[in-house]
Amino acid sequence: MSGKKIGVVGIEGAWSTEMLADTIKKRTGFVRIIDIEKISVDLDSGTALFDGEDISGYDALIIKKIGRDYSPSMLDRLEMLRFLNERGLKIFSKPERIIKVLNRLTCTVTLKNGSIPVPDTAVTEDVDEACDIVKKYKKAVFKPLYTSKARGMTIIDDGVNVHDEIEKYKKSNSLMYIQRIMDIGEKDLGLVFVGGEYLATYARVKNNGSWNTTTNSGGSYMIHNPSEDIIKLAQKAQDLFKLDFTCVDIAETPSGPVVFEVSAFGGFKGIYESSGIEAAEVYLNYVLKELKNGKKS
Repeated sequence: MSGKKIGVVGIEGAWSTEMLADTIKKRTGFVRIIDIEKISVDLDSGTALFDGEDISGYDALIIKKIGRDYSPSMLDRLEMLRFLNERGLKIFSKPERIIKVLNRLTCTVTLKNGSIPVPDTAVTEDVDEACDIVKKYKKAVFKPLYTSKARGMTIIDDGVNVHDEIEKYKKSNSLMYIQRIMDIGEKDLGLVFVGGEYLATYARVKNNGSWNTTTNSGGSYMIHNPSEDIIKLAQKAQDLFKLDFTCVDIAETPSGPVVFEVSAFGGFKGIYESSGIEAAEVYLNYVLKELKNGKKS
């Protein structure tokens, strides 16, 4: 499949973007990292200009990142890509499918309606109602709808200052997404799938006494071999979204496993640092096979 023109929608200099781009260039002889914030899409002509080049004629785009920060503007960027995809440009994963996991509430609702176990969750715009939810949960985490690696998350305990803490949080989060803090032990898991097929699992292990396992909070990656039941649960969760590449975040708790989220962007670094598997290579093999078979992603 040499000679194929494949672009990576991502961030120049970012680890996963660069790994994917290097892998593509070695195999096809060409790659271009595309900053989606610099694309200009003409809805009349169907062109998509990036740095003076019309990328709508590429053989495919692979989405790795659609911005440095998670925000509602990501939805607008995906709509531009959805337009191009529906006009014939092959895109992995389909933008309309990524839209379903980008917003935390949308993702959770889909999981819940799909009978996937998730942590106890409530949403409200009312501060008094939020106080009652915290009282019920005893200890809760307030999560922004658009975030990654626990950025912007706030832990609130049932106590004398709970109302003031919630008022403060609400100033930047009008709709409050609230989850009961779960006992996950010292780790949670990332189960990676390519084309709907299970690839591998890594564990994120807590460090420095943090409440979460993210690398931003000092967490580290380790290899992990999950049970068949955990793999089946992750498979069922990712089946709801039909992404070409995805990572399912699962925690094992005393009351059973729960799924935190299904992600369209994670997995590359965790797998590589824990087991040495180059997910970019596996993903590219899948993409090239789909292009050869004439898939219109």
